[in-house]
Amino acid sequence: MKKKMKKPSFLTDELMEKKPISNKEPKKQEPELDRFGLPVLTSENIFPPLPTETKLVPVQSNQTPSREDLKSILQDYLPLDLENVFDEEGNGIIPNVDGSRWKLNLLHEDPPVLEIKNFFTEEECQTCMDLALKRTENEETGLMEVQSATFNAALAQSKRTSTTWFCHYSQVPTLLAKAQRLCLNLPLEHLEEPQVVRYRNGEEFSWHYDEVPAAQLDNGGQRVATLLVYLNTLKEDEGGGTMFRDLKDSPSPGNNMVTMRPQTGSALLFFPATADGRPDDRTLHKGEVIAMDASSPKMIAQMWIHQSPYAPVVPPGNTHTAARPLLDTEKEHLR
Repeated sequence: MKKKMKKPSFLTDELMEKKPISNKEPKKQEPELDRFGLPVLTSENIFPPLPTETKLVPVQSNQTPSREDLKSILQDYLPLDLENVFDEEGNGIIPNVDGSRWKLNLLHEDPPVLEIKNFFTEEECQTCMDLALKRTENEETGLMEVQSATFNAALAQSKRTSTTWFCHYSQVPTLLAKAQRLCLNLPLEHLEEPQVVRYRNGEEFSWHYDEVPAAQLDNGGQRVATLLVYLNTLKEDEGGGTMFRDLKDSPSPGNNMVTMRPQTGSALLFFPATADGRPDDRTLHKGEVIAMDASSPKMIAQMWIHQSPYAPVVPPGNTHTAARPLLDTEKEHLR
């Protein structure tokens, strides 16, 4: 009698073995605790993801929207003087002193994020950098230098490693004049203290909002616009970009975060709150870390615009009034 051959099985011996079925649930990963036994804060629990139904509208094409479309996009925000400053293609009507012209680009539609190329000339950028880097320490009207200044670092829970110089309004008439040219009927008194900021190799400003904490709204109300001017250029692999976590650069799959890269003279304009002061948490952003092998630090000039008159706090003696004569002269010079 022939011995029966065992049929080959596609199952391995290991799988054929009977194993008890476990009813135990997988062990949940416990949160990391600090020395006080409290959960360690992370960007995920400080800045949780936006609700899935949040309205986010990326740009639909590379073409600059018409002035009428831009008016519609900006209807809830600080108004811009589109009619007198830009033509239908987004080119500046008034040339800079070096002959270059502004160029308006829409980086994101809702919430709106705008780029203005050639906002500053190279010479104007150098003047701003020199103001901070070649200042006289004992000058009576000198700048105030601070490390990693924020409105409220404890509330922001953000990592900022940079150097900030708070300027007198009278020291940056070009920035004031161009901000007033861009924004429709912008009162000088609504401008927060101008700043020049330097990020050296390895420095950054992690995720944060630009809105003013509720406890500090008694001075100027909410910030309704952020105007940031890049004073020098960094290559893409050198870092330093301004990145928006929840905003995408196109509606197509595989899109990227909206990122503005440092380019000499270009300005970034976005709106931490609507014109009536409602904070917009879709504008969470960060200043990307500067690469350790970057050829130069990142230098910016920045200023926030408030919904009502703002009383400057620093440097000592800083006033809007003191800047008016120089501002009027600069406006004539820029015509």
